[in-house]
Amino acid sequence: MNYNHKSLITFILLVVVAGSVAAQKLTKQEAIRLTLENNYGILIATNTIETAKNNKGILNSGYLPTLTGNAGATYQEASSNTSFQGAIDQNTGLPRPDIEIEGAETQRYNASLNLNYTLFDGLGRYYNYKRLKEQYNLTELQARETIENTLLQLFTVYYEVARLTENEQILEETLRISKERVTRSNYQFEYGQNTKLNVLNAEVDVANDSINLINTRQQLTNTKRDLNVIVDNELEKQFSVDTIVKFISRLEMDSYIEKSIENNVTLLQNESNIRISDYDIKVSKSGYLPTIGLNGSYGWNENRNPPSAFFPGNVADTYTLSGGVSLSWNLFDGGGTITRVKNAKIALDNQELAKLQVEQQVKRDIANALGNYENRLKVYEIQQQNVVTNQNNFERSKERFKLGQITSIEFRQAQINLINAKTNKNLAKYDAKLAELQLLQLTGQLLNIEF
Repeated sequence: MNYNHKSLITFILLVVVAGSVAAQKLTKQEAIRLTLENNYGILIATNTIETAKNNKGILNSGYLPTLTGNAGATYQEASSNTSFQGAIDQNTGLPRPDIEIEGAETQRYNASLNLNYTLFDGLGRYYNYKRLKEQYNLTELQARETIENTLLQLFTVYYEVARLTENEQILEETLRISKERVTRSNYQFEYGQNTKLNVLNAEVDVANDSINLINTRQQLTNTKRDLNVIVDNELEKQFSVDTIVKFISRLEMDSYIEKSIENNVTLLQNESNIRISDYDIKVSKSGYLPTIGLNGSYGWNENRNPPSAFFPGNVADTYTLSGGVSLSWNLFDGGGTITRVKNAKIALDNQELAKLQVEQQVKRDIANALGNYENRLKVYEIQQQNVVTNQNNFERSKERFKLGQITSIEFRQAQINLINAKTNKNLAKYDAKLAELQLLQLTGQLLNIEF
């Protein structure tokens, strides 16, 4: 194999590896998709919705009739002996002989169809049907809350991966500078421009920077495992995340806050519970009214009787068709209906009181979340400026250190200040974004935005 072929193969392998690494970037949209498809909590919530959907269907409404089929068969075999006790046969003048019948078979068959339909049950099934539909709406809201909480959990871990990724890059750059400093200090020591103490200080700083980098990488690996648990997908260890963060405009956020009472999922669930409690009262009151039903049946009976001593055998078929109307009115059930109505009214009162309480809590939570969001945005802005200031200070300290105008300790302090400024800026950025997501969840808009 000549050199050109080797170069070509090496180039192809590099392209394939580079493409593989690039394909392993986990975007926010992909993380959301994997979570919605694989997260166990969301899958359970989805199955619960399907159950509620089945319950609200016409097949579970009580509006359809019931049709019952019955069939039966009876078989009997008997032997008989009939004695006439000295009776004389008039034709022969002899005593009349006994009549013996062996294995006389009796067969009976029947089949019927019975139809029952409730015309009126005091409107109980009508309000119960409405209640089941509202229960479905409530289940959807509960599933929405599960999805919102799961997505908030997802991005808490996702942004932690992003933060540690950026911190890793900062510490890698710091370690590179520290290693260059060791090299420079060794040269200066060899030419008598500084003491061995400067070399040792630089080596100590390299050791500390290496330890910080190793610890950060381990934290990053652990956090990526946490992310794998949420999305329930064995992502490659080399995958990266998107570190770009975009904030919603204040005007748009204000419009969300204005409509928060209408869209907050907790308040919507409470309103749904109020409607369900109201239907419970109406269902309970249906016990005061009568029940009217229709019933009908069609039946067939066949009897196969064997011959006896006095009658010949016969086969009898009977066909019956019947219909009727029934009325049932429980005039007094021992006070059970009265008790159920009273308890249902109390449950409704409790739901209305809970709504007032939840409204106060939601308003408080939104105000707190808005305050936290604004505060963290200000901190982020300050940290951004702090990075610029410390970057300028570090660059000047670096030049002065090369010229021997400051000590290694002063240079190291400038370097530490820059590291802290950058890592604090990263922390402030993702803290602000998480505060924004928490505020969006409270306003009911978390599922309506682009991440």
